[in-house]
Amino acid sequence: MNNFQLLIGGRLEDGSGSMDVVNPATEKPFAAAPVASEDQIDRAIAAARNAFDAWRETPFAERRDTLSRVIDAIASDRDELARLLTLEQGKPLSAAMGEVDTTLEYMRYFAGLDIPVEVIAEDADRKVEIHRVALGPVAAIVPWNYPLLLMAFKLPPALLAGNTVVLKPAPTTPLSALRFGALVADIVPPGVINVIAGGDEVGPRLTSDPRIAKISFTGSTATGHLIMASAASNLTRITLELGGNDPALILPDSDLEKVMPMIFAFAFGNSGQVCRAIKRVYVPRPMMDKAGAILSSLCGKAMVGDGMGPDIQFGPVQNAQQYQRVLRLFEAGASQGCVLPGGGPVKGAGYFFRPTVIAGVPNDNPLVLEEQFGPVIPLVAYDDMEEAIQLANSGSFGLAASVWGNDSTETRRIAGRLDAGTVWINKHGDRLPNLPIAGAKHSGIGVELGQLGLLEYTQIKVINQAI
Repeated sequence: MNNFQLLIGGRLEDGSGSMDVVNPATEKPFAAAPVASEDQIDRAIAAARNAFDAWRETPFAERRDTLSRVIDAIASDRDELARLLTLEQGKPLSAAMGEVDTTLEYMRYFAGLDIPVEVIAEDADRKVEIHRVALGPVAAIVPWNYPLLLMAFKLPPALLAGNTVVLKPAPTTPLSALRFGALVADIVPPGVINVIAGGDEVGPRLTSDPRIAKISFTGSTATGHLIMASAASNLTRITLELGGNDPALILPDSDLEKVMPMIFAFAFGNSGQVCRAIKRVYVPRPMMDKAGAILSSLCGKAMVGDGMGPDIQFGPVQNAQQYQRVLRLFEAGASQGCVLPGGGPVKGAGYFFRPTVIAGVPNDNPLVLEEQFGPVIPLVAYDDMEEAIQLANSGSFGLAASVWGNDSTETRRIAGRLDAGTVWINKHGDRLPNLPIAGAKHSGIGVELGQLGLLEYTQIKVINQAI
């Protein structure tokens, strides 16, 4: 199944043109993806709208059964989906297998949820119930770092709640989503799931269309601003999971031998291309040398290369534009800090960058201020706890943060003062499908995952009955 096609109204069809899909490990195209025309985008939205009334009236149990068959189709194609993920995204094949497995885990979680009617008042005069009803067609826009997993944040709750979906993958990683579309074409009723691909022109057409009832987007804060402005004209509901510049705050009583390997893992997983990855590390000044030495040793031992190769831990940065961003921030950090041994860009073909730590970077350096979304992090010194909290809270992002220390009272006190949607204590990145996530400040609007994430795809309807 290498003839990738769009899914529109239950039918697979070619695009109006095609675009190369580049393997970031080689910088060479390895496949072609269809590009949806303006007419095809319009027909995908129309198909979702036409299918909506029947789908929302479909009994909840039947919608759940359909979602379960979708899950089974993904599970049956695990190996091929993982192969495509490695080729188009760059992550090691073992990590790609893990993404498919986690996608299944999250989808199965949503398939086990329900949306009960809530009685909020019942007396001699009235009975008041809260019902949750479907919204309509949902535009689900997913990024290139986890193409399948982040689809699983959106599509299952949308479908379960009675909505239809137009799924749009990122232009640089469209193949796994298109493969998914082919797998489910004969499982869901026509128009319930539509998959379209193309360049940067596709998103604005989706987000500005008045037939779209909700937009669920994961990606950069800059694009989130554009989507929010586009949605405003139609008062379209939005869920935005946006950028993060997540700090890790190391307290003076931390055991660095234990803590720093965990910092390394949570900073550089998926080559740093994780929304909630550790992006900056604050360390007491007297502990800087030891913290840096531990991280540097781990960077030097890292196995970086083509994700199809054996024993590879870290693949390339996913695309040329992102690689140039990481390189720019690396150079900015290096101009004011010390690049520790073991890191740096890799010469030759592919967008490879070794896990890299730059120590002694001032807090106003671009490497600290901006979200790098790649395998380069700054190690920033602080002198007292109040300063550390202020530094961690600086900037416009507020996706996540972590605090590391042995005094549970102190770590909880500091966690309470950090401006982030999620704060972990003595861990980072711990995520389960039943745990809701939400960004603070410019890191997002709305909630994903958990029961709250399911309810994001519904409209509250209050039924107030006289007795």
